[in-house]
Amino acid sequence: MSAQCEVVAKAANDVPMGFFERYLTVWVFLCIVAGVALGQLFPALFQAVGRLEVARVNLPVGLLIWVMIIPMLLKIDFSALHQVKAHWRGIGVTLFINWAVKPFSMALLGWLFVRHLFAPYLPAAQIDSYIAGLILLAAAPCTAMVFVWSNLCKGEPHFTLSQVALNDLIMIFAFAPLVALLLGLSAITVPWDTLFLSVLIYIVIPVAIAQWWRRILLARNEGAFERTMQRLHPFGLSALLATLVLLFAFQGEAILAQPMVILMLAVPILIQVYFNSGLAYLLNRRFGVAHCVAGPSALIGASNFFELAVAAAISLFGFKSGAALATVVGVLIEVPVMLSVVKIVNASKGWYEAGAKRV
Repeated sequence: MSAQCEVVAKAANDVPMGFFERYLTVWVFLCIVAGVALGQLFPALFQAVGRLEVARVNLPVGLLIWVMIIPMLLKIDFSALHQVKAHWRGIGVTLFINWAVKPFSMALLGWLFVRHLFAPYLPAAQIDSYIAGLILLAAAPCTAMVFVWSNLCKGEPHFTLSQVALNDLIMIFAFAPLVALLLGLSAITVPWDTLFLSVLIYIVIPVAIAQWWRRILLARNEGAFERTMQRLHPFGLSALLATLVLLFAFQGEAILAQPMVILMLAVPILIQVYFNSGLAYLLNRRFGVAHCVAGPSALIGASNFFELAVAAAISLFGFKSGAALATVVGVLIEVPVMLSVVKIVNASKGWYEAGAKRV
């Protein structure tokens, strides 16, 4: 098993964590400060931006989210799905965590912490909205950053690619029903028309555009594709940060009134990341999966497609909602938490391989 991982590690292309990704938490924190300050200084301007809506979809934010999501979806190669059978145990574990455990565990943690333990310290009118945001955050597996996490733990690149492609395909059909089910279980009214519109706008159409664009670029040559990805990379990150500034400009009053809200919302997110990554890691060990597959499996099982979560929260509940704030907290803690999981996976490789058994 270790020999397989050594070969994979030597063959894998380096995907270094860029400057912006490495310090994403810092940029998000600066966006909080900038957004809150600008919202207080220019309230009329941001109210005008908030009114630019069609069918409850804010046009400026919708454009920013497309700029943010499409470069990430360009990386997905759906032709990699034929590789699923080569890593079926790891794929099975990750699918189980992503679709049968993580959304439901987050709903449970939201109910426990937000509706009960922290309820006396949170705005009563936003309780349901906070839980909805947590559910949206957990309902979609991460699409982009997992390539970085996988590389940092010397993960099998073909497994990571095929797993992400399969998750994206499932997400097109399962995201809306799963979110609706969990919102219903949490006694939150489901705006079905807006939910399906969000799936169409933020999953189906961007995936179609990204795959069409990918085919055109690759038809030219691999170099054209790589150059385009490098050019688009800063735009995607800039769009993410601009979206966060807008969100916090609208959330400013709530944050200033109760700054501890962010810390309280971070608690269930942190617990679910460590719980789901740990469960995926242990299940892979039990089934004798190679460490170079178990590492990215645990990371994909725990991480979230926070760009989609932010977009859906804004569409379903609005800029000023607790749902939007809850999804942004996920962005705030994504990098440091996932880096800690990478460190645990790397440090425990000897323990993992000593106890893994083929079945």
